[in-house]
Amino acid sequence: MSRVAVRWRTSDAQGDPMKLLFPNGEHAPVELEQGVIRLGSGAANEVLLAAPGIATFHCEIDCRSGTPTLRLAAGGASVIVNGRQLVADVGLKAGDLVLFGKIGARVTALDLPKPAPRSVPVAPAADDEEDGRTRVRMALPRYVLRGVSGTTFGKTYPLYGNMVIGRAAECDLSVPGEEISRRHAQIRILPDGVEVEDLGSANGTFINNKRISKAVAVNGDEIRLDTVRFMVVAPGQEMKAANQKNPTTAPAPQQSSSGGGSALGTFGWVLFGIAIAAGVLAALNWYGVIRL
Repeated sequence: MSRVAVRWRTSDAQGDPMKLLFPNGEHAPVELEQGVIRLGSGAANEVLLAAPGIATFHCEIDCRSGTPTLRLAAGGASVIVNGRQLVADVGLKAGDLVLFGKIGARVTALDLPKPAPRSVPVAPAADDEEDGRTRVRMALPRYVLRGVSGTTFGKTYPLYGNMVIGRAAECDLSVPGEEISRRHAQIRILPDGVEVEDLGSANGTFINNKRISKAVAVNGDEIRLDTVRFMVVAPGQEMKAANQKNPTTAPAPQQSSSGGGSALGTFGWVLFGIAIAAGVLAALNWYGVIRL
């Protein structure tokens, strides 16, 4: 049996660790590791080959240089590599056939466990399929200003927190126009409306055509900065009103009156039958067929 200490494995020119394989089972596979591996029939050898033609110390494989090198021992032991008698040291590589006396062996790559395949991350789909991330829904503003005149006509301005309206570019809501002061008015969002405060503008601030210094505008009110007019719109209230106007639920089906009509029709036929029978009986009584 082999008594080679496991330290560092050597490799062939391709960088693959190697081993010495005995196809006929004369010895267990021998990993060609760092160090010197001695082969022979003597008990002191790392690889013990007990067979005719094997010298006590037959040869050795030197793995210290990184490439296994087969070296003959003194005494003329027979070693054949790839069909040629070994007369000098030779480097071994995977696929070599070695004959120690009459014992054949093959140099093969060492079977190492293959690394697990790396999983390739899948790019998230471009559509709205769930990819595990938390999506942030933008909050609907409580109030917006909808422009109804001048350069702001048709534009919508969402309102958040405290905002300053004016001609200056640094204003939160910048409105071009010489009739607008640089800092014309301030808007503050309240739970029940929009507080509008005039900031000392030259041409004044108005709510529903009434000049104010500070007042509250609600959904549907008009805010005017000189000639520039806005309408206060509460999107949530508009959606609620639209839903109430056009409910999505189907109306409850009205109770059909066909059942009552059917009952009246049946009762009428009964009366008609009774009248016919009475007429028949009267006629039979008249002709003396029966006596009533």
